[in-house]
Amino acid sequence: MSEPAPSLPWEFSAPIATPRLRLRLMTADDTDDVLAWMSDPEVTRYQLYEPRDRADVARRVLEYSEATTIAAVGDYVQPAIELPDGRVVGAIYFTLTSLDDSAAEIGWALNGEFHGQGYAFEAASAMLDLAFGAMGLHRVCAELDPRNDASVALCLRLGMRHEAHLVENLWFKGAWGDTGCYAILAREWRERR
Repeated sequence: MSEPAPSLPWEFSAPIATPRLRLRLMTADDTDDVLAWMSDPEVTRYQLYEPRDRADVARRVLEYSEATTIAAVGDYVQPAIELPDGRVVGAIYFTLTSLDDSAAEIGWALNGEFHGQGYAFEAASAMLDLAFGAMGLHRVCAELDPRNDASVALCLRLGMRHEAHLVENLWFKGAWGDTGCYAILAREWRERR
């Protein structure tokens, strides 16, 4: 028996509403809100990049606004996490990692002012609903710095299992760094929901 193929391509064509948030494509008007976390050394400490300046953030926001389709390996979306007042407080990163294996990776970043309020959980849950629903994927993983206690806790809260701890597998900000790997399957997500 063969596994069902994912339902791709998937197009980010309309905002996604959650009880307290809206996930939507970024626009140039979001640049200052995005700069608030992308320039914050506390937020970027566990990201693969150093704090960014406004010009770099503006270029990236334009790039993210044009990433709308998941169809082939490497395709991604990075929707803004927007509060009801219109303020963008973070983003969810979602990319297709294997078409044959029906797999993707998820990640997140949130303005430090809004940590601990469940926004990342709510936004990531909405993306996982899409991954395992409309996109028909089989598995989603998250790879992160294992020292990032908040992201580890979020993975566990989402029901992801800790599958691996890779030791010094990447050169990270001037030193060898570790990677924690977490994942969840479609059937596990459906059981939780």
